[in-house]
Amino acid sequence: MITLLIYSLLLCILGVGAAVAYFFLSITKYAGPPAGSPDGDVSVQVLVLGDIGRSPRMTYHALSIAKHGGKVKLIGYLETSPHPDVVNNPNITIIPLPNPPRRPPSIPFLLFAPFKVLYQTLHLTRLLTHTLAPSQWLLVQNPPSIPTLAIAGLACRLRNTKFIIDWHNYGWTILAGTRGRAHPLVALSKLYECFLGRLGDLHLTVTHAMARQLRNPPYSIAQPMLAVHDRPAAIFQPLSPSNPSARAEILARVIPDSARDLLPSLVAGTTRLLVSSTSWTPDEDFSLLLDALVSYASSPTTTPILAIITGKGPQQAHYLSQIAALASSGRLPPSRVRIETAFLPFADYAALLAAADLGVCLHMSSSGVDLPMKVVDMFGAGLPVAAFEGYESFGELVKEGVNGRGFKTAGELVEVLGRLFGEGGGEELEGLRRGAVMEGGRRWDEEWHSKVGMVLGVR
Repeated sequence: MITLLIYSLLLCILGVGAAVAYFFLSITKYAGPPAGSPDGDVSVQVLVLGDIGRSPRMTYHALSIAKHGGKVKLIGYLETSPHPDVVNNPNITIIPLPNPPRRPPSIPFLLFAPFKVLYQTLHLTRLLTHTLAPSQWLLVQNPPSIPTLAIAGLACRLRNTKFIIDWHNYGWTILAGTRGRAHPLVALSKLYECFLGRLGDLHLTVTHAMARQLRNPPYSIAQPMLAVHDRPAAIFQPLSPSNPSARAEILARVIPDSARDLLPSLVAGTTRLLVSSTSWTPDEDFSLLLDALVSYASSPTTTPILAIITGKGPQQAHYLSQIAALASSGRLPPSRVRIETAFLPFADYAALLAAADLGVCLHMSSSGVDLPMKVVDMFGAGLPVAAFEGYESFGELVKEGVNGRGFKTAGELVEVLGRLFGEGGGEELEGLRRGAVMEGGRRWDEEWHSKVGMVLGVR
């Protein structure tokens, strides 16, 4: 009952935000219809209620619009450095959102959430209805859906702006991963997202499976919808066969100092380089990879592995302590498997993928119909993958035996590692690499312009 009351308060806050929007609109000098730039170019506001630097798909949207002559206002948090091409593009203006206050550990999430939403609602409302001039299009990432869909949808209706929702996943299924699907908060979030999701004039999805779901109940979206698969950016490139020394040069630059002693064996191929990018959150079960590596290390005949794990997240410290304990106990001997962590600049991360032997993806789709961007990047760099396969849309990206291998358990992952890194596995691994290069050949701008660009009317 308390949860329902708190969440009802949250929804009331959104109602207050709507009233505030009407107020600001009534006094703003920007109450007229949207217009393009003075020279007639398309104008688009791109909104992500998250860190711009860690929102690659929205970054790529902005870059593609700008590349084809559109004027972009890219709105979001500046927690990490945005892509350099965004910063240096004269057609893109970054509009930073103020970071909401952090939740004190002593205050429960359910008590703090309404105040965070109120803070976001007030700032978004003022920005979208008062501070910024109207644009022809407003492109919004979902999730998060609260309060983004309500405020953006209202602003678009009031300012005669076309509303595009880019569905990356569902907010309510992500919440269900931590609260359980039976939780009343999840039920209310689902109702909110399904209802307000229909406000979009155009819907983009990351998979065909997601588009099919959104057409049917409980979403029942009737507006135009395009499946726009994630594609790698130009920075992700496979190694050139014409430059045989490139891999050694990359490894010398990006390998952590604590693993420098492995450089000769990495270059020679007697130690295999495994890379995994993780957000260190519950929806990516790192214990799967950790258990698999412990099992792999128990055999004295397997090829040694250096595993580099990139990314930041809330569970990182927890797993790092586990890794240290396993190494000190002898269950993860450094002579068999060594695990290092890194948080690399964008260019170095792309180079690391190109130089690695295998990528591992632990993404577990909360909705069953999204896809991990990290695998797209790996394919762009020509890196084959071993990926968790327990969701419907998996086959839209990873083709079993062509560009990667799937697994559902740590035991299955051990089998994949043993086969690909074992005696005679080199030929299969090279075949998967060729498949990865082929899959990564179609790039983002080609995918984007043939679908989204045609709708927006950019050149």
